[in-house]
Amino acid sequence: MKMKSIPILAFLLILPAFLFAQQDSLTNQKTTPYDLLSSYYTDNFHPFQKGNFYVGLAFSITDKNLTNTNYLIQKVVEGDRLDYNLLLKGGYYTGDYGMAIINLNYFQNRFGGTVFQDPDTVQSNTLTRGFAVSPGFRSSVPLTANERLSFFTEFGFTLGGSSSLTRDVKNIDEINKKHKKEFTFGLGLSPGITFFAMENFAFEVQLNNVLGYELNVAKSSTNDGPESKQVRQNVDFRINLLSLDLGLAYYFGADKNRKGARK
Repeated sequence: MKMKSIPILAFLLILPAFLFAQQDSLTNQKTTPYDLLSSYYTDNFHPFQKGNFYVGLAFSITDKNLTNTNYLIQKVVEGDRLDYNLLLKGGYYTGDYGMAIINLNYFQNRFGGTVFQDPDTVQSNTLTRGFAVSPGFRSSVPLTANERLSFFTEFGFTLGGSSSLTRDVKNIDEINKKHKKEFTFGLGLSPGITFFAMENFAFEVQLNNVLGYELNVAKSSTNDGPESKQVRQNVDFRINLLSLDLGLAYYFGADKNRKGARK
């Protein structure tokens, strides 16, 4: 019994030292999530290489309750406004750092409430729906050696249209309906920033139409009466933070060389 107890006692004495050494080794080799994410971009990561594909998505929604507020050209006594905008993007790199791109946009704006139209108070409801197609070309310039952060400029043209219906009711039985259709053509230059947050997924921030030209043709009629037409042209250089788009993108093929290097 005494002979058997000696190896057991020696093992119990060595075990704490062994565990401590293992813990110290793991502590020295500890890898943080940031290290794991960063290491992905250090070995032949080329998101802007010829032959890569790109898809992106941006979505915004605005829900407001208005009380005694000036809205457009009228004063809102009380009302609700709900707007949403959906933007889908797709592209193909025809050369290194150069991509042919197309954007598809759909939006809807809805307003309902009581407005003051001197000298009357009117119950007003408006619904607007529209779309736009924007082909163009994007050029990217990496700001870091691993291309994780980059600056881009996008130049393209836009074809779009929208239709809206406004229904105003006053004195219970007086109803006015206004129909409006708009056609838009535009040319614009839009800069932005791309940051890869996790593998091939990237966040994009884009400032729309800093420099551009726009042609807008609007046709409207009230109560199915005679149609009026307005043509407006604008050439602008502006930095409008309200036109800032935040979106998520995925780059197909960004890591194909990195995977090939591992093989």
